[in-house]
Amino acid sequence: MQQPATIRTIVKRNGNLVSYDRERITSAIFKATTSTGNPDRNLAESLAAQVEKTLTEAYHGDMLPSVEDIQDIVEKTLVENHQIKLAHNYITYRSQRAMRRATRAITFEVTDNIPYKKIYEVLLWNMAHRCESVEALNEHILKGSFSALVRAAEERFTAEIQVATDTILARGDTTRLIIISGPSSSGKTTSTIKIGETLQTVGKKLKSINIDNYFFALEKHPRDEFGDYDYETPQALNLELINQHLAALLAGQSIKTPFYDFKSGKSTLAVNELHLEENEILLLDSLHGLYGEMTKAVPADHKFRLYVETLGQLRALDGTFMRWADNRLLRRMIRDKAHRNLQPMGTMTHWHYVRRSELKYIIPFIGEADFIVNTALPFELPLLKARLWEYLPKAMELFRKDPRRQDAYVRAKRVHDLLAPLEAIAQDSMVPASSLLREFIGGSQYRY
Repeated sequence: MQQPATIRTIVKRNGNLVSYDRERITSAIFKATTSTGNPDRNLAESLAAQVEKTLTEAYHGDMLPSVEDIQDIVEKTLVENHQIKLAHNYITYRSQRAMRRATRAITFEVTDNIPYKKIYEVLLWNMAHRCESVEALNEHILKGSFSALVRAAEERFTAEIQVATDTILARGDTTRLIIISGPSSSGKTTSTIKIGETLQTVGKKLKSINIDNYFFALEKHPRDEFGDYDYETPQALNLELINQHLAALLAGQSIKTPFYDFKSGKSTLAVNELHLEENEILLLDSLHGLYGEMTKAVPADHKFRLYVETLGQLRALDGTFMRWADNRLLRRMIRDKAHRNLQPMGTMTHWHYVRRSELKYIIPFIGEADFIVNTALPFELPLLKARLWEYLPKAMELFRKDPRRQDAYVRAKRVHDLLAPLEAIAQDSMVPASSLLREFIGGSQYRY
């Protein structure tokens, strides 16, 4: 039987690659044993060895675990070994370190690829509107004030889009290309539409280029051991053609964009004609909009770069905050099922590609943005739960004993545990047709 490869490199929170060192895991667990009043180095080493075994089974080839992935597996290992008190202390230690990082960087807009000032503002808004926790959301539902929360959250998002628009207008006429970037399912498309609507109210004409149509045909992408395609990297896009078309458009020439069919994976070249009038601004909505190679043909002073992310601040019952990526995963599970011929289980197992690409090609460039928009909607989780809850226990059962799918198991369990005590809402009439959430749950007034 072939032995699993050794983990040599991991991904830090800032997207940088560093050498893997099991001793750091051992040290963290040893500190947790010390905090229980019974320091046990031998136990720490034994548990760290189990963590490493799980890592080597779960991550192969160019699949790299992040610091957060490793910490998740440490927690899972402690619980599976019935080290409940030790697990509690480790989780507490992990949370305290995260809080110290946030406190040190709160005055900076972007540090370690995290916009601390922005998320602090989000937390304050949530606290002021009593939607900062699962308990608080349940209270809105039980007391009949959930619709009022929806209205307030929609007003907040509209106001934020207006501020972004004002920032663009303050640049004058030098802006020729507006880039809307951010990780998967952060709501880039709806944000793009709303930015366009708002700019048009002051006489600016906009023209959108859909970068999704520049995917190479799916058969050109390699498959992994699971038969899964990796189309999350910018190299899955025809970057050369994108730059040719951007340069041509800004030079006043006409182009014919390709068309990509997500259900069939087929790409057809030269389908739709596109050109810019003299007073039009080009809009680009892309996961990889801030990736330098995407728009290298356009001078920097002609670009306005806007970054969108679900910067939600929602505490679970145990006091931990929901991860932004988990929020986006739920959105994408719904959208993939409706529009991309991919069932929720497939989205969950494919998510490691998404996160790998985000950590390497998207999140490290957040500091390049001219403006950051929070697209998390505090009311969305009860609605998402109603549509996805049935899949989470199935995913946990399916992946729990598969050593190659431990990342999917840990993720499914984490989301399951967060949503378990939350009241679900199946009926969505309180959500306006113009809401960003409609991009995922359907019923939008916009065409995507």
